[in-house]
Amino acid sequence: MTKFLLVFHGGDAPTSKEEGEKVMAAWGQWIGKLGSALVDVGNPTGQSRTVSPGGRITEGGGDNPTTGYSILEADSLEAAVAAVKDCPQLAANGSIEVAEITPVM
Repeated sequence: MTKFLLVFHGGDAPTSKEEGEKVMAAWGQWIGKLGSALVDVGNPTGQSRTVSPGGRITEGGGDNPTTGYSILEADSLEAAVAAVKDCPQLAANGSIEVAEITPVM
């Protein structure tokens, strides 16, 4: 099995306590559905800065800032992409970058 980095970008924040509870329940269901394949549930991310060659720093992560991450184990990139198609991140108008983690050792 291969590990894949799921990088969450964007997404609308809940506008009420009730909506927040629904969103958290949806995330809980999605996480439960993936079970042990989700080897690191991950976390939301906070403030960020992007450091470019020459030391240029961009505040806030640039044009498409990261808002969270998870690590998923799957047989292939196609299987990993299929596993995220019903992730609550997408229902919140966000996107998910799925990248294979390539061990160097």
